[in-house]
Amino acid sequence: MKRENRIRKNTDFKEIISKHHMIKSDEFTIYTDKNNLDHARIGISVSSKIGNAVIRNKIKRQIKAMIKDLMKLDKNIDIVIIVREGYKKNTFDQNLNSLKKLLKGLQ
Repeated sequence: MKRENRIRKNTDFKEIISKHHMIKSDEFTIYTDKNNLDHARIGISVSSKIGNAVIRNKIKRQIKAMIKDLMKLDKNIDIVIIVREGYKKNTFDQNLNSLKKLLKGLQ
């Protein structure tokens, strides 16, 4: 993902989460909010409860690959994806289908 399409600041994460526009599954919790930009921004959060740094970074890379296949980043929306415990139990394809359903629910 390009730098302009990422949410990196903790204040941005907190602001989006505080709006309470969310969708939830066993694998993900997704918070959304409109932005004033001409492109989407996405932030991914993986708790240390999920695993060590190597596992968390692997999950982030997988989610970035999923998003690249599922979304066009031309909408003016901010999305925060929080990974939940159920992610580890499923295969990549099962997690991809779960994320696809949640993102379809946003539209």
